[in-house]
Amino acid sequence: MMTSAFVYRTREAENAARVLGAEAISLDIDDAYVEASDKTARNKLVEVVRYTKADVIITHNPYDYMRDHEQAGALGGDASFIATLPHLITDSRYTSNFPPVFFMDTLAGINFIPTEYVNITDVIEQKLEAVTCHASQVVWMKEHDGIDFLDFVRTCNKYRGLQSNCTYAEGFRQYAAWPRFVTTRLLP
Repeated sequence: MMTSAFVYRTREAENAARVLGAEAISLDIDDAYVEASDKTARNKLVEVVRYTKADVIITHNPYDYMRDHEQAGALGGDASFIATLPHLITDSRYTSNFPPVFFMDTLAGINFIPTEYVNITDVIEQKLEAVTCHASQVVWMKEHDGIDFLDFVRTCNKYRGLQSNCTYAEGFRQYAAWPRFVTTRLLP
């Protein structure tokens, strides 16, 4: 049974996706219940990889501040491989492509050394507008941690920009596993 908080968070994600010109897709898993070993969740994510024909997957770092994020990262890595298996039947056809996986920055960049940077200077305001759509999280971080999350995001992206010689950037690290390496640049 999905909670009213789940329904509200889903609407927030849909609103943020509209700001970005993206499609919001949910696996229908409530907060604090993401499990990489959950076969149903894994198969749902495999279907998403197949449906979207993902050429790259960006997911949470395996060492993050929250267990749900860590489990989501593991699910992303598993789904990138499992989506290529023809004997696993989902609504969408399997892919022969192994989508490379990139881990996004941790909160405040703690214990994270990027191997790739993406200049987001031209879209920082759009990113902040999308983050603002997640009002429940912005309010919770202010109440729970005393953090102005929009300022926090801007500051972290400014720091990554400083590292990569631009105004604002995001940092990523590629999941180093065969056969996920390609010779073309995948991030903008």
